[in-house]
Amino acid sequence: MASPSVAAAGASYVGRTSVRLAVIGDQGTGKSSLIVSVATESFPDNVPRVMPPTLLPADYYPDGVPITIIDISSSPENKAKLIAECQAADAIVLTYACDRPATLDRLSTFWLPELRRLEIKVPVIVVGCKLDLRDEQVSLEQVMAPIMQQFREIETCIECSALRQIQVPEVFYYAQKAVLHPTAPLFDQETQSLKPRCVRALKRIFILCDNDKDGALSDAELNDFQVRCFNAPLQPTEIVGVKRVVQEKMPEGVNERGLTLTGFLFLHALFIEKGRLETTWTALRKFGYDNDIKLRDDLLPTNFKRAPDQSVELTNEALEFLKGIFLIFDVDNDGALRHDELDDLFSTAPESPWSADGPYKDAAEKNVLGGLTLEGFLSQWALMTLLDPESSLANLIYLGYPGDPASAFHITRKRRLDRKRHESQRNVFQCYVFGPKNAGKSALLNSFIGRTFVDKHTPTTSERFAANVVELPGGTKKTLIMREVPEDEVKPVLSNKESLAACDLAVFVHDSSDENSFKRAKELLVQVATHGENSGFEVPCLIISAKDDLDPYPLAIHDSTRVSQDMGIETPIPVSMRLRDFNNVFSRIVTAAQRPHMSIPETEAGKNRKQYRRFVSQSLMFVSVGAALAVVGMAAYRVYASRKNTAS
Repeated sequence: MASPSVAAAGASYVGRTSVRLAVIGDQGTGKSSLIVSVATESFPDNVPRVMPPTLLPADYYPDGVPITIIDISSSPENKAKLIAECQAADAIVLTYACDRPATLDRLSTFWLPELRRLEIKVPVIVVGCKLDLRDEQVSLEQVMAPIMQQFREIETCIECSALRQIQVPEVFYYAQKAVLHPTAPLFDQETQSLKPRCVRALKRIFILCDNDKDGALSDAELNDFQVRCFNAPLQPTEIVGVKRVVQEKMPEGVNERGLTLTGFLFLHALFIEKGRLETTWTALRKFGYDNDIKLRDDLLPTNFKRAPDQSVELTNEALEFLKGIFLIFDVDNDGALRHDELDDLFSTAPESPWSADGPYKDAAEKNVLGGLTLEGFLSQWALMTLLDPESSLANLIYLGYPGDPASAFHITRKRRLDRKRHESQRNVFQCYVFGPKNAGKSALLNSFIGRTFVDKHTPTTSERFAANVVELPGGTKKTLIMREVPEDEVKPVLSNKESLAACDLAVFVHDSSDENSFKRAKELLVQVATHGENSGFEVPCLIISAKDDLDPYPLAIHDSTRVSQDMGIETPIPVSMRLRDFNNVFSRIVTAAQRPHMSIPETEAGKNRKQYRRFVSQSLMFVSVGAALAVVGMAAYRVYASRKNTAS
């Protein structure tokens, strides 16, 4: 690890091509004089009231990024321009006059609150101008500490004198630094500690540099890190000095093998506390991180262009990598990942992708102690890859996926083509689950991921997912993702022409003891079938008669069988989640999805259209045959006439 001085020598920013600074403050605080002074390195006699945009060239500061300085008048008639320029700025330079205490008070009573009101979320550099005119000997820290405590957006404070050329270049150096090497993403000023996302990124860097995976950076590994980040090796005495500093402050930061993760994090916190943020930022950027402490977009290839009826799946190579990761983090070898083990697994990502409420919450199988099983873990990844392949790829890379990112994913064949070829080659199938309220949809999903049946009905108000592995006859395994669509959400879902494009199969659940439940399920089936016929994204459908343990309503079997026969789909599948009588329903769902040309329902309107097209086709054929006969007849007549003329 580089010392601050060594690190600074190699620190340079790559990526941003310019920095735009807006200089604001009360009239007469010295804004224009400050800008003229930094641009000319002198103090002119006649200073314009407002300076035009001023450029500091790329070679003005070591980072090699040019700075554009915008001087903004504080007059009321100029307010619109002030707002626009502040919104366009990368950082704000806010001035007060050291010889006018009222302008200092205005920072907290007007300017800083106004920036918050305008939702200006960029670093603020507070600058006390006219230092040479200040009479009182009060330290800057005493003056600014209360204000900085109240307004955390203040990056730093500095005093200067344009007349005496005191700390003028430093003003804009700190402003540029606040943009290129901001404190906020890295460090929490209140707790005086590294922010969680920064810790996660540094942990990933540490693991990547720990080539022998012994949990410590040896002298050689430490030197490799130094060369990679700062283009300069560490001398042996410098390595000894770094480790000595760590050991004195944090004994567990160094062991017999080298610098531990604890020590690595401690050093970065130390550099930041000393104002050497460029050290940490240089390391982060060398390993591909942006200002949000996420990997840059150009390092995350997003070649996921696909038709609406194509989906993205993990390849066997990616699945084998994930299986290995699962085994590494299953510390107690119980075949499942507890909450803390899962958190540790994702500790090198900006955050755990499955922790917040959303599609992944309670979507996969867990053991009796609440740990995510291996099949649940892989199913959850399959779900994330289906819904958000970009996030799936990013998290694979955060976990250390060693292969080419392109080798981790496969884009499936179009579902329309699957139907034409009468087979699907997918490994992951998505099933939409429709049905009226209290039909048993949620119980079906819960049973699919091994959750215990509960009698109390809890309405589902938003769509929900469940994912698991299904073993088919013969031992083949496929991943099934079930998406529950609440009854109230059916209309919004079907309002999109392509809403069924991603669906491999739709099931319609009804309470077999309730005639109204069946009628509503039938209505939903007709709606979905009609949408499929009109949009061209037809999907196979199955009817599930839930609550088979209850007495069926009269004519239940007759009605449901008649509907399935009329629409040309499989007869309803009776199930009882309470009795765990699943009737191989999940295997039958996957089997139907594998044969997408089967069980596609036809509505009466669809049948009529098909008959009409058949009639038109036949009519055209008859017309074509008649025309052909007429042509042949005419040709025969011409031959006959020709022969007759020749004979005469």
